[in-house]
Amino acid sequence: MEKEYFVDDYEKLVAALKSVDPIDVAMSKAVGGAYEIFGHIECQVLEQHGLANGMSVLDFGCGSGRLSTALSQKWGVEYLGVDVVDDLLRFAASKAPPHYRFLLNHGLSIPVPDAFADICCAFSVFTHLRHEDSFLYLMDLVRAAKPGGRIIFSFLEFADPNHWTIFTDTVAARRQSVLPHLNVFIERNAISRWAAHLGCPQVAFVDSHDPRWGGHALGQSVAVLTKPAA
Repeated sequence: MEKEYFVDDYEKLVAALKSVDPIDVAMSKAVGGAYEIFGHIECQVLEQHGLANGMSVLDFGCGSGRLSTALSQKWGVEYLGVDVVDDLLRFAASKAPPHYRFLLNHGLSIPVPDAFADICCAFSVFTHLRHEDSFLYLMDLVRAAKPGGRIIFSFLEFADPNHWTIFTDTVAARRQSVLPHLNVFIERNAISRWAAHLGCPQVAFVDSHDPRWGGHALGQSVAVLTKPAA
Protein backbone atom coordinates (compact mmCIF):
# COMPACT_ATOMS: atom_id res chain seq x y z
CA MET A 1 0.00 0.00 0.00
CA GLU A 2 1.23 3.49 -0.81
CA LYS A 3 2.41 5.44 2.21
CA GLU A 4 -0.01 7.94 3.67
CA TYR A 5 0.97 11.61 3.68
CA PHE A 6 1.96 11.67 7.36
CA VAL A 7 4.55 8.85 7.08
CA ASP A 8 7.09 10.89 5.12
CA ASP A 9 6.73 13.75 7.61
CA TYR A 10 7.72 11.57 10.54
CA GLU A 11 10.45 9.71 8.69
CA LYS A 12 12.03 13.05 7.80
CA LEU A 13 11.65 14.31 11.36
CA VAL A 14 13.31 11.23 12.84
CA ALA A 15 16.15 11.35 10.29
CA ALA A 16 16.78 15.03 11.06
CA LEU A 17 16.87 14.38 14.82
CA LYS A 18 19.23 11.43 14.44
CA SER A 19 21.62 13.55 12.40
CA VAL A 20 22.25 16.00 15.26
CA ASP A 21 21.46 14.19 18.53
CA PRO A 22 22.55 11.00 20.31
CA ILE A 23 20.11 8.20 19.59
CA ASP A 24 18.42 8.26 23.02
CA VAL A 25 17.88 12.01 22.78
CA ALA A 26 16.67 11.82 19.19
CA MET A 27 14.19 9.06 19.98
CA SER A 28 12.84 11.03 22.94
CA LYS A 29 12.48 14.25 20.92
CA ALA A 30 10.73 12.30 18.13
CA VAL A 31 7.83 11.57 20.49
CA GLY A 32 7.73 14.96 22.17
CA GLY A 33 10.43 14.63 24.85
CA ALA A 34 10.27 13.65 28.53
CA TYR A 35 10.44 10.01 27.45
CA GLU A 36 10.33 8.35 30.87
CA ILE A 37 7.89 10.78 32.49
CA PHE A 38 5.27 10.49 29.77
CA GLY A 39 5.81 6.76 29.44
CA HIS A 40 4.92 6.32 33.10
CA ILE A 41 1.92 8.68 32.76
CA GLU A 42 0.61 6.70 29.79
CA CYS A 43 1.10 3.51 31.80
CA GLN A 44 -0.91 4.99 34.66
CA VAL A 45 -3.69 5.95 32.26
CA LEU A 46 -4.02 2.27 31.37
CA GLU A 47 -3.74 1.24 35.02
CA GLN A 48 -6.60 3.49 36.05
CA HIS A 49 -8.77 2.06 33.29
CA GLY A 50 -8.42 -1.60 34.03
CA LEU A 51 -4.90 -2.79 33.15
CA ALA A 52 -3.98 -6.03 34.93
CA ASN A 53 -1.28 -8.68 34.66
CA GLY A 54 -1.93 -11.20 31.92
CA MET A 55 -3.81 -8.75 29.70
CA SER A 56 -2.97 -7.98 26.08
CA VAL A 57 -2.23 -4.40 25.00
CA LEU A 58 -2.33 -2.99 21.47
CA ASP A 59 -0.34 0.27 21.38
CA PHE A 60 -1.25 1.98 18.11
CA GLY A 61 1.28 4.67 17.21
CA CYS A 62 3.76 3.34 19.75
CA GLY A 63 6.58 5.58 18.54
CA SER A 64 9.96 4.95 20.13
CA GLY A 65 8.51 3.00 23.03
CA ARG A 66 7.61 5.35 25.85
CA LEU A 67 4.67 3.22 26.92
CA SER A 68 6.20 -0.18 26.15
CA THR A 69 9.26 0.65 28.24
CA ALA A 70 7.14 1.76 31.20
CA LEU A 71 4.83 -1.26 30.93
CA SER A 72 7.72 -3.71 30.91
CA GLN A 73 9.06 -2.30 34.18
CA LYS A 74 5.88 -3.05 36.11
CA TRP A 75 3.38 -5.28 34.32
CA GLY A 76 3.33 -8.77 32.89
CA VAL A 77 1.35 -8.27 29.69
CA GLU A 78 1.29 -9.35 26.08
CA TYR A 79 2.16 -6.30 24.00
CA LEU A 80 2.00 -5.30 20.35
CA GLY A 81 3.27 -1.88 19.27
CA VAL A 82 2.34 -0.55 15.82
CA ASP A 83 3.87 2.45 14.09
CA VAL A 84 4.67 3.91 10.66
CA VAL A 85 8.39 4.64 11.20
CA ASP A 86 10.82 1.74 11.25
CA ASP A 87 13.55 3.63 13.15
CA LEU A 88 11.14 4.27 16.03
CA LEU A 89 10.06 0.64 16.13
CA ARG A 90 13.65 -0.65 16.19
CA PHE A 91 14.52 1.64 19.10
CA ALA A 92 11.37 0.63 21.00
CA ALA A 93 12.16 -3.05 20.48
CA SER A 94 15.72 -2.55 21.74
CA LYS A 95 14.32 -1.41 25.11
CA ALA A 96 11.57 -4.04 25.38
CA PRO A 97 11.38 -7.64 26.66
CA PRO A 98 11.88 -10.31 23.98
CA HIS A 99 8.21 -11.32 23.95
CA TYR A 100 7.01 -7.80 23.11
CA ARG A 101 6.15 -7.51 19.43
CA PHE A 102 6.43 -4.50 17.11
CA LEU A 103 4.85 -4.06 13.71
CA LEU A 104 5.45 -1.60 10.87
CA ASN A 105 2.14 -0.69 9.25
CA HIS A 106 1.31 1.94 6.63
CA GLY A 107 -2.27 0.88 5.96
CA LEU A 108 -5.52 2.48 7.07
CA SER A 109 -6.37 -0.66 9.00
CA ILE A 110 -4.49 -2.56 11.69
CA PRO A 111 -3.50 -6.13 10.74
CA VAL A 112 -4.63 -7.93 13.90
CA PRO A 113 -7.51 -10.38 14.45
CA ASP A 114 -10.89 -9.39 15.86
CA ALA A 115 -11.07 -9.27 19.67
CA PHE A 116 -7.27 -9.17 19.84
CA ALA A 117 -6.53 -7.03 22.91
CA ASP A 118 -7.95 -6.18 26.31
CA ILE A 119 -6.77 -2.58 25.92
CA CYS A 120 -6.20 -0.70 22.66
CA CYS A 121 -4.56 2.69 23.02
CA ALA A 122 -3.38 5.52 20.79
CA PHE A 123 -1.45 8.33 22.47
CA SER A 124 -0.65 11.45 20.40
CA VAL A 125 -1.86 9.79 17.21
CA PHE A 126 -5.25 11.26 16.33
CA THR A 127 -3.74 14.65 17.17
CA HIS A 128 -1.86 14.43 13.86
CA LEU A 129 -4.39 12.80 11.53
CA ARG A 130 -7.33 13.95 9.44
CA HIS A 131 -10.68 13.19 11.04
CA GLU A 132 -11.63 10.61 8.45
CA ASP A 133 -8.37 8.72 9.05
CA SER A 134 -8.82 8.89 12.82
CA PHE A 135 -12.33 7.48 12.46
CA LEU A 136 -11.10 4.62 10.26
CA TYR A 137 -8.41 3.71 12.78
CA LEU A 138 -10.82 4.07 15.69
CA MET A 139 -13.20 1.73 13.90
CA ASP A 140 -10.40 -0.81 13.64
CA LEU A 141 -9.37 -0.37 17.28
CA VAL A 142 -12.94 -1.11 18.34
CA ARG A 143 -12.86 -4.22 16.16
CA ALA A 144 -9.52 -5.26 17.69
CA ALA A 145 -10.72 -4.81 21.29
CA LYS A 146 -12.11 -7.76 23.18
CA PRO A 147 -15.73 -7.54 24.37
CA GLY A 148 -15.67 -5.42 27.52
CA GLY A 149 -12.25 -4.04 26.54
CA ARG A 150 -11.14 -0.43 26.55
CA ILE A 151 -10.14 1.84 23.68
CA ILE A 152 -8.12 4.76 25.04
CA PHE A 153 -6.74 7.70 23.09
CA SER A 154 -5.50 11.23 23.64
CA PHE A 155 -6.69 14.28 21.73
CA LEU A 156 -6.53 18.07 21.46
CA GLU A 157 -9.68 20.16 21.86
CA PHE A 158 -10.50 23.82 21.32
CA ALA A 159 -12.62 23.79 24.48
CA ASP A 160 -9.44 23.30 26.53
CA PRO A 161 -7.68 26.65 27.15
CA ASN A 162 -4.38 24.81 27.55
CA HIS A 163 -4.54 23.71 23.92
CA TRP A 164 -5.05 27.15 22.41
CA THR A 165 -1.30 27.85 22.30
CA ILE A 166 -0.81 24.69 20.25
CA PHE A 167 -3.26 26.06 17.72
CA THR A 168 -1.70 29.54 17.57
CA ASP A 169 1.78 28.03 17.24
CA THR A 170 0.47 25.86 14.41
CA VAL A 171 -1.03 28.90 12.70
CA ALA A 172 2.28 30.76 12.99
CA ALA A 173 4.22 27.82 11.58
CA ARG A 174 1.77 27.52 8.72
CA ARG A 175 2.13 31.22 7.93
CA GLN A 176 5.90 30.76 7.71
CA SER A 177 5.55 27.52 5.71
CA VAL A 178 7.52 25.62 8.37
CA LEU A 179 4.72 23.44 9.72
CA PRO A 180 6.44 20.17 10.76
CA HIS A 181 3.24 18.11 10.88
CA LEU A 182 -0.51 18.38 11.26
CA ASN A 183 -2.01 19.33 14.60
CA VAL A 184 -5.67 18.36 14.56
CA PHE A 185 -8.32 19.17 17.18
CA ILE A 186 -11.32 16.94 17.96
CA GLU A 187 -14.18 18.10 20.14
CA ARG A 188 -15.83 15.81 22.67
CA ASN A 189 -19.19 15.89 20.94
CA ALA A 190 -17.51 14.55 17.79
CA ILE A 191 -15.86 11.73 19.74
CA SER A 192 -19.16 10.86 21.40
CA ARG A 193 -20.86 10.78 17.99
CA TRP A 194 -18.10 8.58 16.55
CA ALA A 195 -18.31 6.23 19.52
CA ALA A 196 -22.08 5.91 19.23
CA HIS A 197 -21.81 5.02 15.55
CA LEU A 198 -19.15 2.42 16.43
CA GLY A 199 -21.39 0.77 18.99
CA CYS A 200 -19.53 2.10 22.03
CA PRO A 201 -21.90 4.65 23.57
CA GLN A 202 -20.14 4.59 26.94
CA VAL A 203 -17.39 7.27 26.74
CA ALA A 204 -15.43 8.84 29.59
CA PHE A 205 -13.18 11.88 29.31
CA VAL A 206 -10.22 13.15 31.34
CA ASP A 207 -9.11 16.78 31.12
CA SER A 208 -5.62 17.50 29.82
CA HIS A 209 -4.62 19.33 33.02
CA ASP A 210 -5.95 16.69 35.44
CA PRO A 211 -2.99 15.68 37.68
CA ARG A 212 -4.41 12.27 38.53
CA TRP A 213 -1.46 10.45 36.96
CA GLY A 214 0.87 10.39 39.95
CA GLY A 215 0.50 14.13 40.40
CA HIS A 216 1.24 14.82 36.72
CA ALA A 217 -1.03 15.80 33.85
CA LEU A 218 -0.80 14.21 30.41
CA GLY A 219 -1.16 17.54 28.61
CA GLN A 220 -3.64 16.11 26.13
CA SER A 221 -7.21 15.19 26.92
CA VAL A 222 -8.09 11.51 27.12
CA ALA A 223 -11.11 9.62 25.81
CA VAL A 224 -11.96 6.15 27.09
CA LEU A 225 -14.41 3.98 25.15
CA THR A 226 -15.70 0.67 26.46
CA LYS A 227 -16.61 -2.02 23.96
CA PRO A 228 -19.86 -3.65 25.04
CA ALA A 229 -19.52 -7.14 26.44
CA ALA A 230 -20.74 -9.90 24.18
